[in-house]
Amino acid sequence: MKIGIIGLGYWGPNLVRNFLGNKLVEKVIACDLKEDRLAQIKSKFPGITVTNNYKELLDSDIDAVAIATSVNTHYNLAKEALEAGKHIWVEKPFTSSSQQAKDLIKIAESKKLNIFVDHTFLYTGAVIKIKELIDNGELGDILYFDSVRINLGLFQHDVNVIWDLAPHDLSIMKHVLVGKEPIAVTASGISSYNCLENIAQMSVHFKDNSCFAHFHVNWTSPVKIRKIMIAGKKKMLVFNDLEYSEKIKIYDSGVEFDSTESIHNALVQYRTGDMYSPQVGQSEALTSAVSEFINSILEKRKPLTDGQNGLEVVEILEASQKSIKKRGTPVYLNDNSEFDPLKQAEINRSEFTGSEVLN
Repeated sequence: MKIGIIGLGYWGPNLVRNFLGNKLVEKVIACDLKEDRLAQIKSKFPGITVTNNYKELLDSDIDAVAIATSVNTHYNLAKEALEAGKHIWVEKPFTSSSQQAKDLIKIAESKKLNIFVDHTFLYTGAVIKIKELIDNGELGDILYFDSVRINLGLFQHDVNVIWDLAPHDLSIMKHVLVGKEPIAVTASGISSYNCLENIAQMSVHFKDNSCFAHFHVNWTSPVKIRKIMIAGKKKMLVFNDLEYSEKIKIYDSGVEFDSTESIHNALVQYRTGDMYSPQVGQSEALTSAVSEFINSILEKRKPLTDGQNGLEVVEILEASQKSIKKRGTPVYLNDNSEFDPLKQAEINRSEFTGSEVLN
């Protein structure tokens, strides 16, 4: 296959390296407006072709285009590539709006072309192991998904901190919590420097009300943290991406109630058992992602992280933006209904105790 890569900033060179490293790729054309980037990538990978005109790239005989540019350019570049008959790889977040994502999916389906959204974490050994543990019932019914992704910089000029950092953990949440349907989002954020929000908190509410997800993202933290906690009724899990050898730790911990009455009487049993760290695969996630993209094209199937996967993450991001502008007002994902967390909590309580909900 022949691959074109548009954008040689932070992530583009990694794409060049991994596509060149795939045995099914015979040619790579790299494109960027900055000549110094083209010179640098050419010196590092002499076998590639470079250009500063993406239209030349689209007019060539390449099979697919990888887009690693600013989010606000994704839609136009992806649309032109699809209309030129090229499969597309798009960095996260997929698009700037859900409508843009739907448009691209429609074009791709009409032309029988693949869309791959680079939710890289889904191809890591750690997330593969987490999904395996949850699917096998190791943790039991999931109670909550809690994510922290904070660091000092880099400020983005076109998206806020939620659009920049949260797609990673949202894609993980969607991937491992199979059967849990997000229905509403609440979010709060602040712009400390008269620009886009640099600190934000977001909560995702699910249809069955048995699970809850929370996300904390921040560009202005003195420390770097990349951690996810997933609690089930049987066991609990901590994923620390900054750990080298023990990225996942499983805790045999939990809370048990003998009866409904024990809740009111505070008769709670706490279980604290052993902790263990399962072995996870160490291969580079981007290498696996490139293989999945290429194989999905050759096998004429949709990739794991397809356009629909990208759309679902963008819908949550879009709802979070609306909620921030409304100072934390809940926003439904699929309609304009008003989501009332307090009312829902009342319903949950009545279902547990068997009593009726008071109006």
